[in-house]
Amino acid sequence: MAVGVLALQGSFNEHIAALRRIGVKGVEIRKAEQLENVSSLIIPGGESTTMAKLAELHNLKTGGQELVGGLDCTVHRNFFGSQIQSFEAELPVPDLAATEGGPPSFRAVFIRAPAILEVGPDVEVLASISIQTTKKVDPSSSLQSQEESGECDVAASSSSVYEDEERYLYNKQPKIDLPVYE
Repeated sequence: MAVGVLALQGSFNEHIAALRRIGVKGVEIRKAEQLENVSSLIIPGGESTTMAKLAELHNLKTGGQELVGGLDCTVHRNFFGSQIQSFEAELPVPDLAATEGGPPSFRAVFIRAPAILEVGPDVEVLASISIQTTKKVDPSSSLQSQEESGECDVAASSSSVYEDEERYLYNKQPKIDLPVYE
């Protein structure tokens, strides 16, 4: 079955092209009924308020409903830094290759990408990457105030990821997981 790409804004054309390169049929999703023809959905990065308004306008979302929701994980926004610190990495996906018939790895692009620091027991990890970094975060300030000031860097729900009084999140050799929720 095909993989849907939410085509309301963002780099949906690039996602379709990336799927095509690995032999997967990608379908642009603009209407709710199109979701019936895909096995999964890629939601390209984009400003969440705009995405929510566009989704509601195109009847992909009803009022008061979570835009995505449901993924049991702890996320660190913009973990890899600013756009200038973007990078590409080859990610092995042997299980997907075996079950879906695709290649054993794919080229992932990290542009202001988040990191998933923890996942719940019902989350299946499809790929991961190990990196070296030390990120300074302030867990005592609220996400909302950081967003309003334009300094938002963290959206973590668990204080267990923070170490010591200096409020640094140390990731010497973290395993960054890219999960799917079933």
